[in-house]
Amino acid sequence: MASAIEEKPNTSTAEGHKDNGGTVNGIRELRHASESSDAPAFSNRSVLTEENAYEKTAYAWSTKKKWILLTVVALCQTSMNFNAAIYSNAVDAINEEFNVTNARMGMVAFLVPYAFGCELWAPWSEELGRWIIMQLSLAGVNISIIICALSPTFGGIIAGRVIGGLSSAGGSVTLGMVADMFDPESQQHAVLWASLWSCLGAVVGGVCGGPVQQYLSWRWNFYIQLIFGGVTAAVHFFVAQESRSTVMLDKEAARLRKQGREVYGPNEVKTFKERFNAKEIIKTMWRPYQMLMFEPIVLFLSLLSGFADALIFSFFESYGIIFKQYGFSPVQNGLALIPLAVSYWLAYFSFFPVVARHTHRRAQGEVLSPESRLWWLLFLVLLLPLGILGCAFTATVHWGGVIAFSILIGMANYSIYFATVDYMVAAYGEYSASATGGNGFARDFLAGICALYTGKMYRNLGVRNAQLLLFGIATAFCIPVYVFYYMGPKIRNRSKFAMQLAKNRNSARTRAVATQQNEQINPVIRFA
Repeated sequence: MASAIEEKPNTSTAEGHKDNGGTVNGIRELRHASESSDAPAFSNRSVLTEENAYEKTAYAWSTKKKWILLTVVALCQTSMNFNAAIYSNAVDAINEEFNVTNARMGMVAFLVPYAFGCELWAPWSEELGRWIIMQLSLAGVNISIIICALSPTFGGIIAGRVIGGLSSAGGSVTLGMVADMFDPESQQHAVLWASLWSCLGAVVGGVCGGPVQQYLSWRWNFYIQLIFGGVTAAVHFFVAQESRSTVMLDKEAARLRKQGREVYGPNEVKTFKERFNAKEIIKTMWRPYQMLMFEPIVLFLSLLSGFADALIFSFFESYGIIFKQYGFSPVQNGLALIPLAVSYWLAYFSFFPVVARHTHRRAQGEVLSPESRLWWLLFLVLLLPLGILGCAFTATVHWGGVIAFSILIGMANYSIYFATVDYMVAAYGEYSASATGGNGFARDFLAGICALYTGKMYRNLGVRNAQLLLFGIATAFCIPVYVFYYMGPKIRNRSKFAMQLAKNRNSARTRAVATQQNEQINPVIRFA
């Protein structure tokens, strides 16, 4: 099964098209399947591939069409993270309703399964298509919300939250859609956009949760999630289109066969066992965890990314503790999160000059190392410990200090998420889906378990000491960014995945040269 984010071959010079959403100057050449060992059952028939039917894939879509899908995907991501965050505002009411003290476990019950859910959905989106998988995911999430809203017991709420977390396709499928439309050298703005809304979703949930907590019953917390989720599912159903190339090419092949042409899609020349091989499915699902445990780059950058995201989710509880001393209401606690949303936009736009510079250097023929994508993070990552330190010394002086320094923390959180994903895409190529999957798992898992310790930490250590502890951890987690920026090539040279990637790239170059020489000798079939 294919990866959610793949490094696609850059064929712009060989085939005369613009990769980043521009024009296609000619129809791709359709080669015989006899040139490929991937389709032995149809060796005398033609098979559509990304290389010979480029204009029928999402890579060839117009920029407008690509960004419409990106925006719909951003809405889906926002909705799922909204659900994760707004629940925090129902905790006190649920504790009172069911006479329990551990309603905050609903955060854990959603986010920890969410970490696993992303990796469960992604491989199936590669085989069955992005559209149907996202629809199933949204349907599962909405059903889980109904279970929570109507549950007569606290156990029912926990069960619903677990189902909701497992149903959330999340970042893996979202980034897979980005890879469907952009090659790794031109996808930075798309990943910037997807990363922005992934971060904003939680903050939107926190802001909206304040008024819900103050003026409505706890069941309305779930009804509002359901309204948002229902609208999102409807928008996705009517606006989003399939972007997975193999599914699109299967449909195109079926259309051509109706015209009497002997053409097949990439999935149609595979047997059921080849497409849904249990061993390969398990291998694909295991790889993100394998890379998270045994690849230093993935491990340490994912820990940094996970810690930063956990810090944001801890705000939903720690803000209540910090601002209680200033008499803040739930609505005011929610409004206090707005500067955090502003910080994400500031960080988002700060990467524009960096991406533009990288694009210009590539256009000049320069080959950039993957580590170049960490350059701006060298500066922004320092805002994480600085922001926490500032909060530690102003939290008991004036609430405005916490608000101001939260902007630094938010900018750092967004920058860490985007830059680490961007770096892994460049560094791991065809294995980047697994690398970024490990990153996403760490973010959701660590964000989930923060509900277990945040309240106790602040109450037992006090606000200042708790934040000084977080400052020390944040400082330690920042160090790997500098290590990988300066020593990344050496570290990657010792990675079995990076070595296999280099081998695959060399083989691809050899095949490309051989194919080009063969096409100069043998005629090929063209389809209008």
